Amino acid sequence: MFDYFLRRLLLTIPTFIGCTLVVFIIVQLAPGGPLETQIQNLRKGGGETSGNSSIAGEQTLPPQAIEELKRFYGFDKPLIVRYLIWLGVWKREAETYNVKINERRLVGNGKSILVKGDMTIVDADNLADVLDQWNVTAENVNGKISYRVYREEYSGILTGNFGKSWTYRKPVIELIKARMPVSIQFGIIGFILSYTVCVYLGIQKALRHNSKFDFFSSTIVFIAYSIPGWALGAVILVLFCTESFFPIFPLGGFEDKFYNELSFFDKILDRAYHFVLPTIAYTMSGFASLTMLMKNSLLDNLSQDYIRTAFAKGIREKRVIWLHAMRNSIIPIGANIGYLFGVLLASNYLIEKVFVIDGIGMLTFEAILARDYPIVFCYTVISVVITLFGSIISDLVLSLIDARIRFK
Repeated sequence: MFDYFLRRLLLTIPTFIGCTLVVFIIVQLAPGGPLETQIQNLRKGGGETSGNSSIAGEQTLPPQAIEELKRFYGFDKPLIVRYLIWLGVWKREAETYNVKINERRLVGNGKSILVKGDMTIVDADNLADVLDQWNVTAENVNGKISYRVYREEYSGILTGNFGKSWTYRKPVIELIKARMPVSIQFGIIGFILSYTVCVYLGIQKALRHNSKFDFFSSTIVFIAYSIPGWALGAVILVLFCTESFFPIFPLGGFEDKFYNELSFFDKILDRAYHFVLPTIAYTMSGFASLTMLMKNSLLDNLSQDYIRTAFAKGIREKRVIWLHAMRNSIIPIGANIGYLFGVLLASNYLIEKVFVIDGIGMLTFEAILARDYPIVFCYTVISVVITLFGSIISDLVLSLIDARIRFK
């Protein structure tokens, strides 16, 4: 079994590369990216009224400005090189400056450099100190030679650097961390509610199979399954948050505006109060699959020979059901325990939009619309890693609770 899980761990490497590469290529090739958007904005700012695409924008901007924009957004390099840079296995330009020969150039942190006529880069305050970490390149722009110095380093997701958001101008990790607590709380509450209600309901439906209770509960469950969460959220928001009906819950948000002034216990109550309706909208659509999985699993085990044998021996009905049948019936439920890590990213943009919850879902969706690639790629990495390791943990748990399963 150890060999199996070792192979699974090794298999996550090419799987991770494949998943992230596909997303990277799709996002990079999607029209209306940040480069085109920025050129369009600059073109409008210059008074251009033409409705043409970014090509017209390039005609109204100096070629050097276009090159600088391409370099800033990383579009001056081939697609595969961009991916390797993003991974952190190919050097990227950490700093870049336009310079003139034999003139001092401030490069930050109070340090100045100087490019000599022989293209040697030295410390401007100590000309004998050659700065090998800096490089210089000459560029021909409209017949004029310009010089640019730059410093390269390995900086990507494998080094822990997910970049800065082009929209918020902040490190992506800080943006994700700021919204992670909301997603974790939202996900944990939804998970506990789903499993508590659905497992119990599935058991009762199996024990009362083909009864009026089974028919009525199935109708309710599948109606709830057919309604999108955001649509249900909008309905209950109108019913329970507006003066027209029953203004019981807040109209939106996930905490009171005076939340930071509350005591610890009051903060818990405030979050619970704000999370009632969003949690219902988020979990309702998933009730059907989990409930029917529990019901069918229990029904299947109740029809097995070992259950009939237990009844024939005179064992009490409750003991047969809750000890023998339930032990095997929860295997499909327990096999999904590895995906508990998914609650870290439990989010739905439309539900968050309806209830004005500033979570990871809304952050990522708005980043997609704005072509804020660093946020999109960071969310992709986290999602892929959680999914891969969640599936491995599910296999491990499944082998522990079911003695018949042995991975080889």
